[in-house]
Amino acid sequence: MADFAQNGIIGTLHNLRNRSTEELEAELVEFSAETPMSLLLPCLFSELEGPAMGPIVEELAKIPYLSEIIIGLDRANEEQFHAARRFFDKLPQNYVVLWNDGTRLRHVDAALQAEGISPIEPGKGRNVWYCLGYFLASGKSKAVALHDCDILTYDRSLPARLLYPLAHPSFNYLFCKGYYYRAANGQLNGRVFRLLVIPLIRALKTVLGRVEYLDYMGSFRYALSGEFSMRSEVVTSLRIPSDWGLEIGTLSEMYRNCSLNRICQADVADAYDHKHQVVSEDDRSGGLHRMANDICKAFIRKLAVEGIVISNSMLRTLKACYYRTALDVVDHYHNDAVMSGLNMDRHREEATVELFSRVLVAAGDDFLNRPDESPFIPNWSRVTSALPDIYDMLLGAVEADNA
Repeated sequence: MADFAQNGIIGTLHNLRNRSTEELEAELVEFSAETPMSLLLPCLFSELEGPAMGPIVEELAKIPYLSEIIIGLDRANEEQFHAARRFFDKLPQNYVVLWNDGTRLRHVDAALQAEGISPIEPGKGRNVWYCLGYFLASGKSKAVALHDCDILTYDRSLPARLLYPLAHPSFNYLFCKGYYYRAANGQLNGRVFRLLVIPLIRALKTVLGRVEYLDYMGSFRYALSGEFSMRSEVVTSLRIPSDWGLEIGTLSEMYRNCSLNRICQADVADAYDHKHQVVSEDDRSGGLHRMANDICKAFIRKLAVEGIVISNSMLRTLKACYYRTALDVVDHYHNDAVMSGLNMDRHREEATVELFSRVLVAAGDDFLNRPDESPFIPNWSRVTSALPDIYDMLLGAVEADNA
């Protein structure tokens, strides 16, 4: 699939995939003495019953360098929580399951609600936020990697490639974003990135002119990947959205909080396939429809933070520019697919672009009509200031659940 990264302001590590997993792991075992490492897995209970998670756990069990595996479990009753504990018992590493729907963590959440600093919206962002809080409370590691739990083509080289740039003693990276080739089973995948994020960034540059933030976002080869890693020192200041804007929001926070030369991206998978979302044309609360809406709002919020004035006239101009740019991108991907022997339904692609153009305007209207919205979960620095014993509360709840 063609590389649409627009410039090179973010360091790109291409050659990790040329190293064997065993080589990387041997070095990471050595590095772990100075930089202990954890892995964070945000998942739904339903994913434990799917085709991906069993093979993922089998691969994770072979990893020799992790100090801890932190599993965030959503949408699970008590029986399912205990089933999840049995499911992960195959892991030889230290691991914990954060039962987000359990009574003890609900009590922790109630304490945060009383201070007005609890995540409001359920979802992946909330799950990741609590897992990062546990990572900080545990204090067992200096770096943490995160990946999705629906990867059908998983092998254990993925976390090694994510963590290597942060753990190597001669590197100074604080954050690493994973990317990979998005084609499988004879088709181009990654529709939201290809048909929304890429042309939206280009359209914003056309409408707004040169904005460094847009150069930064445009340099990521797959900005929507759920695979990234970070050092503990940046976790405390991380303010993330609780919705599908998690990945865009996290990249935006790194732009705000880190020097660009301390951010990198790495090629983390030779092949990548996972569960695909339905488009959900008529329901903005689900599928790619909701994902696109949350991503558009994440971009609009960030541009407002950068001092860009968002108005109805600007949004109308942006919609027109995005739509034309996205159709040009469809032309390119059609040609790319033909040359690569892949299938691409051009009618479906253009219909998706039409949906995304409507979503862009709706997201802008939401932003303009809800000026009091607080889209980000407070960072852990603020949480510990409001509740100095929150880490003890979180550790106690998780340890009691996992006893």
